[in-house]
Amino acid sequence: MSREILLLVDALSREKSVDKEVVFEALESALASATKKRFADEADVRVAIDRNTGEYESFRRWEVMDDETFETPDMHIKLEEAQKRNANIQLGEFIEEPLESIDFGRIGAQAAKQVIFQKIRDAEREQVLSDFMDRKEHLVSGTVKRLERGSAIIEFGKIEALLPREQMIPKENMRIGDRVKAHLLRVDRSARGPQVILSRTSNELLVKLFELEVPEIEEHLLDIVSAARDPGSRAKIAVQSHDQRIDPIGTCVGMRGSRVQSVTNELAGERVDIILWAEDPATYVINALAPAEVNSIVVDEEKHSMDVVVEEENLAQAIGRGGQNVRLASELTGWELNIMTVEQSSEKHNEEFSKARAVFMEKLDVDEEVADILVQEGFNTLEEVAYVPLEEMLEIESFDEATVNELRSRARNALLTAAIASEEQVEHGIEDLLKLEGMDEQTARTLAAKGVTTQDQLADLDMDELVELSGMDSERANALIMTARAPWFA
Repeated sequence: MSREILLLVDALSREKSVDKEVVFEALESALASATKKRFADEADVRVAIDRNTGEYESFRRWEVMDDETFETPDMHIKLEEAQKRNANIQLGEFIEEPLESIDFGRIGAQAAKQVIFQKIRDAEREQVLSDFMDRKEHLVSGTVKRLERGSAIIEFGKIEALLPREQMIPKENMRIGDRVKAHLLRVDRSARGPQVILSRTSNELLVKLFELEVPEIEEHLLDIVSAARDPGSRAKIAVQSHDQRIDPIGTCVGMRGSRVQSVTNELAGERVDIILWAEDPATYVINALAPAEVNSIVVDEEKHSMDVVVEEENLAQAIGRGGQNVRLASELTGWELNIMTVEQSSEKHNEEFSKARAVFMEKLDVDEEVADILVQEGFNTLEEVAYVPLEEMLEIESFDEATVNELRSRARNALLTAAIASEEQVEHGIEDLLKLEGMDEQTARTLAAKGVTTQDQLADLDMDELVELSGMDSERANALIMTARAPWFA
């Protein structure tokens, strides 16, 4: 019988082109499964086949667990009990008892074959997947084999891949037999069905299609720096050239638009704008908003945003239908973009000017003229007045050194006073919060510093708001909110 096992392993290994170890493991699983049927209760059975002789042994085993995780005596054993049999055994290890091995000829050839062939199929599929992943192919070209619940099964080579409905281009009508290109989104090795997941809505698909159509990209003469899509409708890509003789936009468009048209056809008519990348963020944004004309841009580095000013007649074009143009430009550049008219920009500027002037007049105890000079010179906050390098402030013609030093001193005193007041507010605020069951001092301080100083204010928050403010997990946030709301239902 042992020789028969070795011959079977050898034959299946050759026939299916899989490693012998895979067949041995499949056979051990089949024998273990058949041996389990001898027990009325649930049992964990292990079968070990000697790889050289074909002889095999069977064991029933119990996993060693502590009192808290112990579940069933059929498959588990408590540590204290296990140590009576083996003093050195540890949690997670197994206690085993030999079993009389089942006769290989009596386990049911069909049942064994099913287990073995399933294991081998899994191994074959894993091998095909591994070969595919080794090739590092991210653009997949295949055929629609079947449609399932709105999703499509795409076949390429020996692999079946899943194109989920949410990864399809909206309103795209796919039929069995259609040829499609898609981007490899991920490989899900835990799935029972198709493990390769594809996407036709990802930005990467757009990039890969251009790489396919534009040889200069593969030759590293051009780069696609960024891409943004509204799948099936419109897209933008930003390109740059590493060779001054090459026009990056014209190269991607192709002769009479042939290259960009090929991409558009593959993406169900998605119109693609090709943008020239620029190192200067403001220039890059102006390019990204094309064809709309931009009057001026105000950059806020701290908020990573820009106020983009356009003429009234260009406003609709800059924003785009449903905000599409500005949304794609924002995604492409990575900046938050606020589109406004010249009039709106002027109103915002005047409002910010008045607000900064009022702060300086109150906190620095200066007249309107001095406050106006500070704002006109680009100062907007007390921190800037207090801590901007002295030489920068001395460049202001209207101020002498004594005036500058006095302004800096007043600004620092105002900031110190505000900090002390804020700390006192936090100290006062945590007193009420600490009365709440489940609240700790660190969390109370964090909330008080962000304006939540009473149990009523905490009760008014929803779970997501509290998680965002405090960084705690949702379960604890929910418990604290419900405790704070308890008086509402009393």
